[in-house]
Amino acid sequence: MLENSNEDFLDNLEEILATTFVVEKNFNQMKKTMDEVIEFLPNALWVLDKDGSFFLKNTEAKILSTLFYEIDKEKNNYELEYHSKIYLIKINKTEYNTIISATDITEQKRDERLASMGKVSAHLAHEIRNPIGSISILASTLLNKVDIKNKILVMEMQKSIYRVERIIKTTLLFTKGVNANKKLFLLKDLKNEIEESYEYYSITKDIELNINFEDVEIFGDIELLSIMSQNFLYNALDAIEEDENESGIVDFSFAREKEFDIITVKDSGVPIKNKNILYEPFQTTKLKGHGLGLALSLEIIKAHDGKVELLEKEKGFKIYLGRRSE
Repeated sequence: MLENSNEDFLDNLEEILATTFVVEKNFNQMKKTMDEVIEFLPNALWVLDKDGSFFLKNTEAKILSTLFYEIDKEKNNYELEYHSKIYLIKINKTEYNTIISATDITEQKRDERLASMGKVSAHLAHEIRNPIGSISILASTLLNKVDIKNKILVMEMQKSIYRVERIIKTTLLFTKGVNANKKLFLLKDLKNEIEESYEYYSITKDIELNINFEDVEIFGDIELLSIMSQNFLYNALDAIEEDENESGIVDFSFAREKEFDIITVKDSGVPIKNKNILYEPFQTTKLKGHGLGLALSLEIIKAHDGKVELLEKEKGFKIYLGRRSE
């Protein structure tokens, strides 16, 4: 009888141990999965014990360790700006733990801000376009009626009007979006567009414009590429106007590679002050400009399957435009 009881006890113990092993194995597997999920999360995650000590934190939380001490633990959900970034902070308190997460929403907030600014800018551009158009017509009429000695004043007025019209056109095109209508055109036609834009710029210094373009055809939207080239031209001219020297040079050159047609723009103006906001809409460090020229130019370049690079040794840009496959 006692022997049977011992055998039953051993059998039960063996079954309990086997079950315990399975449970422990499942628990370890579940814990491993949970750890992987926590690491997979794009946001920083901290879990605190009742006493405020760390129970768990993922790698992102370790990277943003200093951010943790800026978080107001008494709030639930709020936005926190820290080191030029914006984080969405969420805090959930339970009976045993406090769970805190921080999600980087900088790009989301940037897109919301740009959308809002774009709507306002488009509205203003539409409102300004009509009166500027009327002023432009009146200035042209006035040019034909004033004395020769006063014509230069009217011509300067026309240059200023042209600059405002360019800002309006750039703003509307940027807010509407860029769609390239590509076809073959002569590169010399783009050169003519750049030279005409140069004539409309009010120059106070002796600035030399050199355009070394080959007599070839390229594939693209000449209207968009004219706007792009004009933006880089005016960016260069503005930089020279800000420079302490009384003269300067702007160089446009062309080269062809297997996959790209390359336009290089160089100038002798002041260095770029902040490369991080170079293509950021509505951001500019120049005395002139509205912060959309290079942002729009980048969109035009992308619409031509291209890219743009800053020159390292000289002041300027290298613009790659995708070539049509033969």
